[in-house]
Amino acid sequence: MLESAKEYLEKRAQFEWDKPEYYNFVGDTLKGWAQSQPEATALYWTHPDGREIVRNYNQLVEDAAHAAAVLKSAGVGRGDTVLAIMSREARWWEIVLACIQIGAIVSPGTVQLKPKDIAYRLEAANAKAIITNDNLVEIVDEGAAKLGWSGCKINVDGKKPDGWLSYEQMRSGVEPDFEIAKTRADEASLCYFTSGTTGQPKLTVHRHDYPLGHQLTGEFWIAAKPGDLIWNLSDTGWAKAAWTSLFAPWVVGAGVFALHSEAFDVDQTLDWLTKYNVTTLCAPPTVYRMFVRMNISNVKLKALKRCVSAGEPLNPEVIDLWNEQTGMKIYEGYGQTETVLLCGNFDGMESKTGSMGLPSPGVDLQVIGHDGNILAADQEGDIAVNILPEAKPLGMFDGYKNDEERTAAVYKHDKWYLTGDRAMRDADGYFWFVGRADDVILSSGYRIGPFEVESVLFEHEAVAESAVIASPDETRGEVVKAFIILAKGFEPSDDLKTELQQYVKESTAPYKYPRKIEFVETLPKTISGKIKRKELKTAEWEKA
Repeated sequence: MLESAKEYLEKRAQFEWDKPEYYNFVGDTLKGWAQSQPEATALYWTHPDGREIVRNYNQLVEDAAHAAAVLKSAGVGRGDTVLAIMSREARWWEIVLACIQIGAIVSPGTVQLKPKDIAYRLEAANAKAIITNDNLVEIVDEGAAKLGWSGCKINVDGKKPDGWLSYEQMRSGVEPDFEIAKTRADEASLCYFTSGTTGQPKLTVHRHDYPLGHQLTGEFWIAAKPGDLIWNLSDTGWAKAAWTSLFAPWVVGAGVFALHSEAFDVDQTLDWLTKYNVTTLCAPPTVYRMFVRMNISNVKLKALKRCVSAGEPLNPEVIDLWNEQTGMKIYEGYGQTETVLLCGNFDGMESKTGSMGLPSPGVDLQVIGHDGNILAADQEGDIAVNILPEAKPLGMFDGYKNDEERTAAVYKHDKWYLTGDRAMRDADGYFWFVGRADDVILSSGYRIGPFEVESVLFEHEAVAESAVIASPDETRGEVVKAFIILAKGFEPSDDLKTELQQYVKESTAPYKYPRKIEFVETLPKTISGKIKRKELKTAEWEKA
């Protein structure tokens, strides 16, 4: 092991999980901060029109109590599921907290859902209530009608058609309810829908002790403390919002920063970083790629001191350029909707550019073969988490709701949770991402990870972003195909295709070069900024 990683390894060796029998995040964590630092900023909410809402910890607890009273008056009780389909409305935070406080199960979702998505989620979650905004009222009504669902519908904005309740009217008519449900740590508390490779989205169920699992996120990865202000760019419908827009900052007593904008705007984001005292930025790789292509060397980032990235691997070139332009590192982290932070780059260890880093404290993370045995260094295998009772980390999901088959598919060999990702571990214990198991390209007997090809392409000045997939080929079975968005000042041409192909051949093993290149204006992405390679691959194979 590297000498420079000793400091982190010592911290990791000393780490122990606190596994209480009963736990409620509002009662046991937020109220604790409200007593010890009542005036500390907990939530700093902003809007492009100039509105700002700043709530300290004491006010945050009171907001949650108001929302708890609203939910109870609407008939929501312990064990009931509430779909919170909202954007970054300031009310989102208090509603999520209120569900936790009263022991209800909250299921956040993206505002990009369509009627059929709403109908599926209402049924799969067995929802008692749905809370949303003006933009989704008609969509929810259509989805509910398709299903024949007649539960409680609450709008946080102004519209109040037949069958709907107004959150603001209800909130103004109730007294705050500070009663905290005595919830067991292993009781269901939060559920997220997450897309799989086949079928409808899976419903991932987390327990009340899930926030405690984000001690890793708050203390080790974003390395936050009271007085810090954390800005996570993720939409509230993605589990990453639970990570860094909710639990991790508040577990360590820091503040959450939010911008309620209609869509992501790179110039506005940069403007906000020069205007507000944001100390920590959590952004997907797409955003950092945009920033470094803008060259922000002369931009004064007011208070920023730590940058983290998650969702998918970050190209080494981007990490180096960000460091050159800002003087800061980007600390990558790896985890899933089903887990907390499993692996990352932390203080006290040397960062190997392009590596996923080392396993998180309290997490036994390994690379295993098909037989469930741990592989030696430099062998590609499945990334797996040890889930034996004595090793299972806090924050692991309980399974997919009402789906024993899918749950069994990821819990293997009576010991491991399989993440569905492939990696190699080097002699120093650092993990190196290869790709999703279903993204790996098999061409003429060679195994090619798309991420490595994308990283090489990004190093060329003509490439703003790319997505690499397997394309069918009669001779080789599959070949590498790259969909490329060009940087400003470059135009598509056959000569440029040849130049890019030659560049990849010279920069990495020649068999990895993209035999097919297609220039595109946009790439399909999830709400969290991940590239939808599966969508590109499906279309490519259907076309063939």
